[in-house]
Amino acid sequence: MDNYAGFWIRTGAYLIDSILLTFVMLIILFVMGGAIGLASDPGGPSDAAAGVGVVIMYLLIFGGQWLYFALMESSEKQATLGKMAVGIIVTDEHGGRLSFGRATGRYFGKILSGLIMYIGYIMVAFTDRKQGLHDMLASTLVVHGRPGDVAADPAVFS
Repeated sequence: MDNYAGFWIRTGAYLIDSILLTFVMLIILFVMGGAIGLASDPGGPSDAAAGVGVVIMYLLIFGGQWLYFALMESSEKQATLGKMAVGIIVTDEHGGRLSFGRATGRYFGKILSGLIMYIGYIMVAFTDRKQGLHDMLASTLVVHGRPGDVAADPAVFS
């Protein structure tokens, strides 16, 4: 298999996803910010209620990002909207669709990839199968193509 998606196309897909998610997050922040503002009003509920609102807001954002990536990459499309836009999909090492659990592991592996000065992401540019640390941890590949078009990776069987 020689259709691995490289660093730059994956970066482009991530930028598209980031723009979309930022737009959604801004809407959530606007709605939640208004609710927190009402809760902080001297005539309104206590500051504790406003604090709970802030925690809920962050949980919605974090949980929303996790669900977006995990659900999209484990769906029949095998890709987020950004990946679809650039024509790449995420597969397991046999070219198959990811389970939700594997997609979740890949998502949380991205946190580790970023924590080590983004080296886990930069690895995509230098590894034979264009895998980042999070891909290696979750045994996934990112390839050019559409769902169902990907053949099994011969490197897995050698």
